[in-house]
Amino acid sequence: MLLTRYNHRDLEPAIFGNLVDKFFNESYFGTEQKTSFSPKVDVVETDTEFELRFAVPGIDKEQISITVEKGELTVSGDRKKEKEEEGRSYKSIESAYGSFARSFHLPENIDEDKIEGSYKNGILTIKVPKVEPKKVVKQIAIN
Repeated sequence: MLLTRYNHRDLEPAIFGNLVDKFFNESYFGTEQKTSFSPKVDVVETDTEFELRFAVPGIDKEQISITVEKGELTVSGDRKKEKEEEGRSYKSIESAYGSFARSFHLPENIDEDKIEGSYKNGILTIKVPKVEPKKVVKQIAIN
């Protein structure tokens, strides 16, 4: 037997009033407007570094914060909703607006002091360089 997840609203009769309510109270595709969102992140690892690429179009770099504390990298920010202009009103908004915060636990083999961030064309790129783990060999005297 195949189980399929469904939305109970799909079982309601498709009358015009329901469609209008859904259209104006939710976006066309059935998702409610949110005051926070989570940007998509690509993480790439090379021999020398980790690179995190955040998709944050429409956000100025001044609205983004990058912090490192206790081995955790946190990126946060805020995307403001555009103000409606007189004579124009949005009928559907699929873009996410509000605040966001994403955190990543960093491995021990990174150099926190050399983490760099850059922003271009709506992509925030954070480079987290790796360091060679120190190999400590301790000689034990035999009594």
